Amino acid sequence: MGKNLTKLAAESQTAPPAGKKVAALSMGAMAIMIVTNIVSMRGMASQAEYGYGSIFYYVFAALVFLVPYALVCAELASTYTRSGGLFRWCAEAFGPKWGWVAMYLEWQMVVIWFPAVLMFAAVSLAFIFWPETFDVHLAKNVIYTLIVVLAVYWVATFVTFKGQKYANRLSTFGGLTGTIIPAIILMALGLIYWLCGHTIYIPTNQSFFPDFADFSDIVLAASIFLFYAGMEMQAVHVPSMVNPSKNFPKACFISVVAILCIFVFCTLAIGAAVPEKDINLLQSLLVAYNKLWASLGVPWLGNVMALLITVGALAQVTVVISAPSTGILAVGRAGFLPRGLQKVNKNGIQVPILWVQGIFVTVLALVLVVMPSVESAYQVLSQMSTVLYLIMVVIIYGAFLRLRRTEPNAKRGFKVPCGNAGKWVVFLLGVAGALLALVISFVPPAQITTGSPVTYVGIILIGVCVFVAFPFIVYAKRKSSWRDSDNDFYPFNWEIEGRRPDEVSKWEAGYQPTEAEIEKAMEEGIADDAPPRTKKDIGRLF
Repeated sequence: MGKNLTKLAAESQTAPPAGKKVAALSMGAMAIMIVTNIVSMRGMASQAEYGYGSIFYYVFAALVFLVPYALVCAELASTYTRSGGLFRWCAEAFGPKWGWVAMYLEWQMVVIWFPAVLMFAAVSLAFIFWPETFDVHLAKNVIYTLIVVLAVYWVATFVTFKGQKYANRLSTFGGLTGTIIPAIILMALGLIYWLCGHTIYIPTNQSFFPDFADFSDIVLAASIFLFYAGMEMQAVHVPSMVNPSKNFPKACFISVVAILCIFVFCTLAIGAAVPEKDINLLQSLLVAYNKLWASLGVPWLGNVMALLITVGALAQVTVVISAPSTGILAVGRAGFLPRGLQKVNKNGIQVPILWVQGIFVTVLALVLVVMPSVESAYQVLSQMSTVLYLIMVVIIYGAFLRLRRTEPNAKRGFKVPCGNAGKWVVFLLGVAGALLALVISFVPPAQITTGSPVTYVGIILIGVCVFVAFPFIVYAKRKSSWRDSDNDFYPFNWEIEGRRPDEVSKWEAGYQPTEAEIEKAMEEGIADDAPPRTKKDIGRLF
C-alpha cells in the first residue's frame, strides 16, 4: 500500500470547490506525488520469492490495474469536483447506498492495514538489536508482535485525541525515513553487491513467466495490486493540473516507469542477497540490508536501516490514525452515521469513531493468536485488505461506465482517451485484472506456512463477508435524525435535476444548475436511491 494512503483518505473526500482558484499542478509535480504516495517498502520481500519472475508480475499489475485505474479515477475526479471523493462518484452513478458502501470499504481496508503495517514495524524494531540470530527469533515471537502492535496503536490513538497539529511534518519525515531514503539505499547496495561479484541467490533457471496453472504459487503476486493502491485519492488533484487531458496521461506514464523501477530493483536486491528458501514476508527486507551492508564490511549499518524503517513506519501510523475516519465523518453527517458517532472533541477529532476503529484493529490483531506464525497472520490481513480494496475498485469501474451513459454531457476536465473503444478497453481490462486478483487472494500461498487451508480461507472469507455486509446494515438502519442540520454536503446532479441515478440526464452540455435548484436539493437532504422499476431498467444499469 502507498505510504501515505491513510493520510490521503481524508483528502480524497474534499476536492477543491468549483470556481475556487487553486495552485496549478505541473505534469512533473503530479508524477512526483503519485510516486511518493504509492511506493512502499513493506511488501517487496513477498515478491522476492519470484526472483526475475517478479518483473512480470509488477509489469502485469501496472498494465491491468495501475494504468487503467488511474485513467478512470482521473476522469471521475475531474468531472465531479465537489466534496465527497469516491463517495460522490459512486453515489452519482448508483445512488447513496453504493456511494456509502464504497466509502466504507475504503475505510475498512485502511483499518485492516493498521495491524499489518504495525506487524512490519514490530519486526523492523526487532532488527535494531544485535546479533541477527536474536533479531530473527524475536521477530517470530507472536506475543512480542501482539504487544507491540496493540501498544503502539493505542498510544498513537490517545495522542491523536489531542489533535493533528504536526501531521504534515510527521508525514514527510516518515516518508523520507521509512521509504524514500531506504529505497534509494537498497537499490544502490544491490548494484554494488552485483558489481563486486558476490553470490547472487536468484536462481538463474527461474522462468520469467509464471505457471498460471498453479494458483497457490502465484497467490503472493495478488498483493501487488495493493502496492499500487491509492490512485483514487491522487486523482482528486487532477482538476488543479495545467491541461489535464494531456498532462495527466504523461504524468501517469512517467510515474508508472519510476514506480516499476523502484519496485523491481529493490525486489531484485532482496532476492540477490537472501536465498529463496530463506525469504520471509516480514523479515527478509531487514535481513537483506544486513547482508548487503556486511558485504561492504559495515554490518552495523543494517541495524541503522532497521531503525530508520521502524521510525518511518511508526511516524506514518501516528500521523494517519484519524485520517481514514475523517472521510467517514464527513459522509456520516449527511445522514449515514448515528449522531453519537458524529461527535468531535475540542480539538476537532472524531473520538467516537476512533474508539470503534481501535476496537476493529484490536480484534484484527488477535489473528496472530490463531495463525501458526507472525508471517501467516500478516499474509491473512494483507489479503483480506486486498479483497476489500478490489471490491471497491470494481464499484468505481462500474460508476465510470454508468456515468458515461447517464451523464454524457457532463463537463470532463479529463476523459479516458480513444473514445468509446478506449472506454471499453479500460473498463474490461481493469475489471478483469481486479477480479483475477480477487479470486487468487483466497488461495493459500505455497511459499509460506499458513496452517490449515480451511482456517486460512475461512478467516479471509468470514472477515470479508462481515465487513462487506456491515455498511449495508448501517444503511438499512439509518434514520432521518442522523442527518446533521448544519451539514452542507453539495447535492448530487440527479437530485438537483429531479431524476433517478439510473436515468439519463437531460441537461445540455455546459448547463449549470441555478442557486434555487441547488438550495432546494440541499434542503431535502440526500434522497433514497429508488430501485430499478423493471427488468429492462436492470439491464440498463451500465
